[in-house]
Amino acid sequence: MSGRTFVGYERPRGRPGVRNYVLILPTVSCSLGLSELALRKAAEELGRDRVKLARNLHGCGQAGEDLEQTTRTLVNTALNPNVYAAIVVSLGCESVDADRVADEIAREKPAELVRIQDLGYSAALERVRELARRFAEEASRVRRSEFDVSELVVGLECGGSDYTSGLVSNPLVGMVSDMIVSAGGSTIISEVPEFIGAEHLYARRAVSEEVRKQVLEAVRSFEEWLKREARVDFRGAQPSPGNIAGGITTIEEKSLGAVKKSGTAPVSGVLKYAERLGDRRGHFLMVTPGYDIESVTGMVAGGAQLVLFTTGRGTPTGHAVAPVIKITANPETYRRMHEFIDYDASPVLEGSKSFEEAARELFELVLKVASGERTKAELLGQDDFGIFRIGPTF
Repeated sequence: MSGRTFVGYERPRGRPGVRNYVLILPTVSCSLGLSELALRKAAEELGRDRVKLARNLHGCGQAGEDLEQTTRTLVNTALNPNVYAAIVVSLGCESVDADRVADEIAREKPAELVRIQDLGYSAALERVRELARRFAEEASRVRRSEFDVSELVVGLECGGSDYTSGLVSNPLVGMVSDMIVSAGGSTIISEVPEFIGAEHLYARRAVSEEVRKQVLEAVRSFEEWLKREARVDFRGAQPSPGNIAGGITTIEEKSLGAVKKSGTAPVSGVLKYAERLGDRRGHFLMVTPGYDIESVTGMVAGGAQLVLFTTGRGTPTGHAVAPVIKITANPETYRRMHEFIDYDASPVLEGSKSFEEAARELFELVLKVASGERTKAELLGQDDFGIFRIGPTF
């Protein structure tokens, strides 16, 4: 492995994976219980790190765009390069079309559908276990090989922010984002509410007038949606108690720091929530909420094989199928919460390390994690998953 390469898992289509999981994918919360039991059985039989579960709490009582978004997230999570095969677990009467989910996944990788109402509980559980064993055995035959960094898609996230995030951690991640993009790779930034007040600065970097308008419209429409649905005006306010405690007084202050994660690369496009990046290259904005788990879930469904996540106050957030690298520049936070923080950027804050030196170190950590080194969230079993809902339950 060189300074521009990592060792990952080749896939028949698309980019390589940095992990090699079998994914249990419940299409509705009603099939989650059986899926969780199947995961526990798989962990006992196969080990903890071969089979993963997307803990989907939605999938029924949904319609229209909201149902389509949930379906898209489920399908595209399974199509993430880190997933070798998927077991779609349906109850049988949910709103999500389980046959469609399984069929769309099966066009690109091994996938099977198990419907509980067709088989009964015990038989369905045994079928999931059989498939997990079979797919895990197949996955074990795929060996890591060397790939250029241009094959990486990296999500950019911040959560539990404080004053050190905007000063150090976010600009540092922005430097790494620029390194990845300049090498031919791709990055995705999200959390559209945290662009409010800084959207015009980000939009200036758009590759075209059309993309510039898409960026501004994404922020405008999200802000209007929040006003309409939550009856909240974010302008001049700060909705997060943690951010306030961390020294950030307004959403504009938060946004000015948050957008620094995007670096200086041109903005190549705007993605819907959980929309696949596909073969597109460069830096992109995805329309997600600021809630970390839902935001990360959207980017991973979009194709991010790993995520860079800055935190000033500390958060354990991970993801079911993608490693999440946690960064803080707050020395006290790192001292208290080093068990789930992967990179200590506080020497930059204190002046004993340059931004350039830290960016090189963090870039190397990205390549190590892409090559198999476990993040703290992975070691702690922090397998988070949460879909952004945009409609009422009926």
